[in-house]
Amino acid sequence: MKKTLATAGALLAFLSAAYAATVQGTIQAVDPETKSITLDDGKIYQLPAEAAVDQLAVGTRVVVTVDDTTGMVTSIEAAS
Repeated sequence: MKKTLATAGALLAFLSAAYAATVQGTIQAVDPETKSITLDDGKIYQLPAEAAVDQLAVGTRVVVTVDDTTGMVTSIEAAS
């Protein structure tokens, strides 16, 4: 039973990683009320509730990783 759970856990970790998309762009708008950002592609990306929106600035180039199944941003970093 433990071996089956370990295998299932590894498979779920692989599957969740497989459903992530990376997007690069420039922040056009930050909405602290809805915890979302809009990139220069016109799309709005939803941030997690615990995200520090006040640290995001319009005009910043970023790399955003989005969970394809939920549409929620899982990470955001400054682009190089």
